[in-house]
Parts: sequence; C-alpha cells; structure tokens
Amino acid sequence: MDQVELQEQLLKEISKPEFIYTVIAIYIIRIVIWLFLANTMRKTLLLVSEENQCIKPNQVFGIAIPLFNIYWNFEVARRLRDSLINEFFDRKIAVDESPTFKKGSLYGWIYLATNIPLPPFISVVAIIFHFVTMINYWVDIKNYKRILEQHNTFRDQEELENKHED
Repeated sequence: MDQVELQEQLLKEISKPEFIYTVIAIYIIRIVIWLFLANTMRKTLLLVSEENQCIKPNQVFGIAIPLFNIYWNFEVARRLRDSLINEFFDRKIAVDESPTFKKGSLYGWIYLATNIPLPPFISVVAIIFHFVTMINYWVDIKNYKRILEQHNTFRDQEELENKHED
C-alpha cells in the first residue's frame, strides 16, 4: 500500500460511527471527571472562611472547560494553596507551607504536556501520568478537606461543652 491508500483507509476508519461515538464518550467521561474534581475543590473552599478565600468556590469549575483549563489549572492550584494557607493560619493548624500546590502544579504541567502534539508513545505516557497526578492531587485536596472538617467538628464540640458549663 502506498501513502495515499493508507491515508484513505485511516480516514475511513476514523469516520465510522463506532469510532466517533467512542471519542465522544471518552471526552464526556473526561469532562465529568473534571467536574467531580472541581466539586471536591468547591467543597473544600466552602469550608474556608470567606475572608480567607483567594478564589470563589464556584470559579474552580473552570477546570472543566477544555483549552481554558490549560491555564486555569495553574491559577486554581495557586489560589487554592493561598486560601488553605490563610485558613490554616487563622485556625492555628500546622500544615505544609504550600498545601496542594506542588501536586496541583505538577498536574497542571503534565496536563499541558498532554495538549502538545507529541509522538504517540510519549503522548500515551503523558496521558497516563496526567491521570496519576490528577488522582494524587485529588487525594491531597480531599485530605486537607478532611482536616478542615475535623477541625470544624472539634470546634463544634468545644462550643457545646462551653455552653453546658454555663
């Protein structure tokens, strides 16, 4: 087969409805995953007092907008870090100096790499790293969310005990 025949055959294959439906399904699943990640970030930011928020909770949903999220991932990582630093400082809770930022930045850079046209093998490796870093970042955010929730529970119990003493 010559080059032209191979291109025609490839074009026929990717024009098949099964291929198109698969690509659309993968794309929709990817956006849904981003929405779940954004919702975790939103719930975390809702636990942060308003004066400590460097980003409004609903603004994190920008990470689910294709192409825009290449930039927005870095902004969310920075602003989420700053919000958590402010909140933990006010609550006098000792945590890392840059909560979620290292993993969030790594996720942003690897996601950026997945959007650069690269040889197929490198693209596949970048996509795998993208999902691994996303899960790692997600778990990190969830851990800090748990710390805030536990501190809220502790404060609520302390307030109840103080009321009972009065």
